[in-house]
Amino acid sequence: MSMDASNVWFKDVRSVEGILLDISGVLYDSKEGGGGVAVDGSQEAVKRLKASDLCVRFCTNETQCTREQLVSKLQGLGFELEEREVFPPAPAVCQLLQETNLRPHLLVHPDCVPDFSAVDQTNPNCVVIGDAGYNFTYHNLNKAFQTLISLRKPILISMGKGKFYKQTDGLCLDVGAYMKALEYACGVEAEVVGKPSPAFFNQVLKDMDVKPENAMMIGDDIVNDVGGAQACGMKGLQVRTGKFRPEDEHHPTVTPDGYVDNLAQAVDLLLQHR
Repeated sequence: MSMDASNVWFKDVRSVEGILLDISGVLYDSKEGGGGVAVDGSQEAVKRLKASDLCVRFCTNETQCTREQLVSKLQGLGFELEEREVFPPAPAVCQLLQETNLRPHLLVHPDCVPDFSAVDQTNPNCVVIGDAGYNFTYHNLNKAFQTLISLRKPILISMGKGKFYKQTDGLCLDVGAYMKALEYACGVEAEVVGKPSPAFFNQVLKDMDVKPENAMMIGDDIVNDVGGAQACGMKGLQVRTGKFRPEDEHHPTVTPDGYVDNLAQAVDLLLQHR
């Protein structure tokens, strides 16, 4: 376990009441076709956090499965968590669609489709895009483009805007790359639901009944996890697992409150200094 000057963050954690945890790259690395491998020490770290007096929520941009499937997968990997504690984008998008009378054309992973079963999808007047994986074919992207370009006022809703994420076999393109393609082709700016959207973070904080200044986000994405959290007034802690790359420590616009080797180290220092 390495220690360096960036770890002074733990000297200012007495005010922390709530912890938001990213999932992919922090708790586990996913595998193509489902399943995954837990990051060393992460199951015990989650258990220790939940045994403390801290409020814990799991804040993810995962859209390759339903929330129920994600929770089941994590429980199968040895994590102690409940469905009500997990916040992916799809339920928030469904609420948005119903409140605004939008009918989506879906460009999402097949395993995520059940999350939209209660949403009217006839005669689409918007496009919803998520991490569709191998469903990101030219045909499917073009169908989404055709839907958008046919609308007088195109509406594109993106579940997150990450550039890439880490699987066990390497880095993989994320939804943000495809979102940008549709934005460019249609001259539209997507509405992002998920990290780093302030509305998404604030929804989680409201559920926790914790003020931003008393919350900390722990993630592997320096822009969407750390930067997004800091923009909302939270502390942002960067783990050196998942998609982390050494150049993140010299990011031009985001400076994390601290760096840790992994979630286990973060929890050790957090609980030790509270």
